[in-house]
Amino acid sequence: MKVTLPEQRRARVEMLPLIDIVFLLLVFFIYAMMSMALHRGLPVELPESAAAQKERENATIAVTLRKDGSVFIDEVETGLDGLRSALRARTAGNRNPAVLLFADREVSYQRVFAVLDRINQAGISRVSMQADAGGP
Repeated sequence: MKVTLPEQRRARVEMLPLIDIVFLLLVFFIYAMMSMALHRGLPVELPESAAAQKERENATIAVTLRKDGSVFIDEVETGLDGLRSALRARTAGNRNPAVLLFADREVSYQRVFAVLDRINQAGISRVSMQADAGGP
């Protein structure tokens, strides 16, 4: 007499839930990296602009202009007089340097143009003025 035993099913790993989890992790890490965007400037109250967009390029230098008139390159304080030479030293060997300019909204227009003049005299023509998105 032949006895037929019930066939044992092998355990199966379902792929669809695994793929869902992998994609969720991928999205999480993408958003985490976007929120950790490189910002070497110092905290200032930026002006608002309805047309402001986030800078996507990898700019080499962040210049910060605080409302008390102090000027910083990345996080190192540099006077207005030493800005040109410091920028030239930082961009030596870089063919197409770029600057992100973070100016406090309380800074006078004349002071911003004095900083822009020094940046231009250092041989940098790519300047991106930063602003907070929003505004009127």
